[in-house]
Amino acid sequence: MRLGELIPAPYRLLLSTVLMATLGGGSAAIAWQVQDWRFGKQLAEQARLHTETLNQLAQATVAQQRAEQDKRLALEQRLATSEQTHYRALSDVQRDQGRLRDRLATADLRLSVLLDATSGAGNGSVSATTATGSLVHGPTRAELDPAHAQRIIGVTDDGDRGLIALAACQAYAKEVSTPK
Repeated sequence: MRLGELIPAPYRLLLSTVLMATLGGGSAAIAWQVQDWRFGKQLAEQARLHTETLNQLAQATVAQQRAEQDKRLALEQRLATSEQTHYRALSDVQRDQGRLRDRLATADLRLSVLLDATSGAGNGSVSATTATGSLVHGPTRAELDPAHAQRIIGVTDDGDRGLIALAACQAYAKEVSTPK
């Protein structure tokens, strides 16, 4: 007797179904394994390409940051040079104004103004002084009081400082707003 004859028909059907499922499942598992290897290879390739892309983006970002930092450093150097130039101009003007004030204070220098030739000399506002024996044949001048001369020099000093500060501000605004 054979094995099939010993097993009743409904069990034979069940046994053959289980046997087919086992064989089919085994081949399906092999198919899944092959497909898993193939997809795994594709996923690994995608991951490698993604990593390369991220590395390229990171390198481009670093290069751009380095370029921006170089631009900023160049701008800072230009601004420092401009600041030194304006500081030097300001200190020169302050030194010159100090010398002028000192010369006015020691009577080494006198400020004078031109008198209007059309106005009457006898109006009493400013007396014209000329040195005795002067050979100057120019217009009539009046010498200013040293205290007034000091105030005038102070006003011009403030004006010079203001102009230098304005020039420095304009140079700064130009450097910052001009793309390089």
